[in-house]
Amino acid sequence: MKKILSILGTITLIGTSSTSLAACNTPQYSEEELTKIKEENKINTANQEIKNNLEWIAPQEKPFNKVDNKYYFVIWYDDINNSWKIIKFLNNNIYIKIYEDNNFVIRKSSKGDIGAGIVLNKIKGGQETGYKIWPDNDYFKSVYRWNLDTKEPDLIIDTDGNVKVNE
Repeated sequence: MKKILSILGTITLIGTSSTSLAACNTPQYSEEELTKIKEENKINTANQEIKNNLEWIAPQEKPFNKVDNKYYFVIWYDDINNSWKIIKFLNNNIYIKIYEDNNFVIRKSSKGDIGAGIVLNKIKGGQETGYKIWPDNDYFKSVYRWNLDTKEPDLIIDTDGNVKVNE
């Protein structure tokens, strides 16, 4: 009986750890790769201040583990209207509702069951149903952080979800 329980326990542990790994499909970049991908994701603008201080954020950097009083721009997909959207919020609290309309609620949290991050809930019949978490889904394209305390840039989105400066 002990052998059977031991074997079942081992199978359970192996199954649990492999599903956890499969669910965690967020890429982890080396320092070199991260530097390169940040450069590739810089906003194309002639404004050097924006180019130098609007930083693409990788999920592995865990920007929402703490309150940093910086502005963040989240590019997300509204599958009801089939369009990309951009929202801006100040990371000045552990928990922030950063967007809400009749179809979606988007929140930022530094704590909770799912950990720190951005969560999108759909609304159906007045109730929140299901959720998507940045970055493990197709609803979030990217997150940028404004690294200065000066006025943040006015960003817009084209139909393909590319970020541009509204100049």
